[in-house]
Amino acid sequence: MRRAPEEKQRDAERTKARILQAALEEFAAKGFAGARVGEIAARAGVNKQLISYYFGGKEGLHRALTTRWQAEESAFADRSASLGALAAGYVRGNAERRDYGRLMLWEGLTDDVPPDPAFVEEVRRDLEHLRQRQRDGEFPADLDPGALLVALFSMAAAGISFPQLVRAVWGRDPDSPEFAEHYAREVEKLVGHLRDTPRS
Repeated sequence: MRRAPEEKQRDAERTKARILQAALEEFAAKGFAGARVGEIAARAGVNKQLISYYFGGKEGLHRALTTRWQAEESAFADRSASLGALAAGYVRGNAERRDYGRLMLWEGLTDDVPPDPAFVEEVRRDLEHLRQRQRDGEFPADLDPGALLVALFSMAAAGISFPQLVRAVWGRDPDSPEFAEHYAREVEKLVGHLRDTPRS
């Protein structure tokens, strides 16, 4: 019996989702350079030719994961919220999607990922967004918005980047929802204090 076209499409989408999840886990564990297409295929339970067919290889998988992360950001990055609440949202988002954070760390440590113009464009949009918040008085005029953006990224990823520091400071598991919630609330307060700093 032949399957309906919509059923084939659903199967293809499920297969692509399995491949992407396997790629995320592999990249998070080994970095872009260390990940192997064959191992990604084995994790996903598919023939590795399917990865080439759907994504064009390892670089295509990486681009697809970047696109997926950008789509998921809207679930936790409320750009209409205060800057503190936005930063706290990123802390929670990173805690719930730790493999993406690990992937970003590998990229920073090895600097071996092909340049991604979409990422650069997104960061520049974030920077312009911060400049507007600065003009609106949400943080002092003498702060460099670029430095603040880098600091916010770093703060949001601290539970992934420095698990040993989290354990030493709080005696908590950095993977736990309790730590993520505590830290998110503290980051929100910390960033909120920027508004209270006297402006130059």
